[in-house]
Amino acid sequence: MDGPPGLIDWIPNLLRGLGNTMLVTVFGTLLMLVLAVVLGLMARSPRIPVRGVARVVIEFFRGTSLPIQLFWLFYALPMVGFRLEPIVAGVVAFGLNYGAYGAEVVRGAINAVPKPQWEAATALNFSSWQRMTRVIWPQAIPLMIPAMNNLFIQLFKSTPLLFAISIADIMFMGESFRFAGGNSTAMYLLLMAIYFVIAYAVTFLMNLAEAAVKARLGQHEGVRSMFRTRKPVPQEVAP
Repeated sequence: MDGPPGLIDWIPNLLRGLGNTMLVTVFGTLLMLVLAVVLGLMARSPRIPVRGVARVVIEFFRGTSLPIQLFWLFYALPMVGFRLEPIVAGVVAFGLNYGAYGAEVVRGAINAVPKPQWEAATALNFSSWQRMTRVIWPQAIPLMIPAMNNLFIQLFKSTPLLFAISIADIMFMGESFRFAGGNSTAMYLLLMAIYFVIAYAVTFLMNLAEAAVKARLGQHEGVRSMFRTRKPVPQEVAP
């Protein structure tokens, strides 16, 4: 190719990079959800050793930097005999880091279920499994969705870090375009637009999911409620 590349010419490269970005995002999110549920439940265990292990894991991954965790998995771990592929290292690092934050979301949402609901399930002689699956989880999930959506967005926006461990993500392709002499202003504007569109689309889908879950609990306010900037103020009834 003669001269600097144009944005149109670079679209196939961006699509390949976006594929790697979304691959790490999707599998990192799945790992985050699994760890969030497991660690969140462990953090509520009445057994001190189980609760202690959960607290140590949660605080360690929340208290250490995501880039350092990523670099340790990719660069330091091979020195002790374990080598992870770049994609795997990215998925594990993102899943562990955001899973620790998600565990607090799960724990907080379960604790936010009103105490009478726990007492009612106990009065009905439900087992622990029945109590969680029939009473507690259906009410806790709507409380988790907004915070989990925020964690997904943060995870997705952190994917440019993959550039540092040799993954050809969309940021890598954008930088390659700049190094090739392309218009960096146009490229960075395009990258911001891509991140925004994907993040907003996921947020909209999560809002739909939250509305659907609330509808099953009799709390449905309609699809239009997702676009309100604030809740309507109830009118006072004259005496």
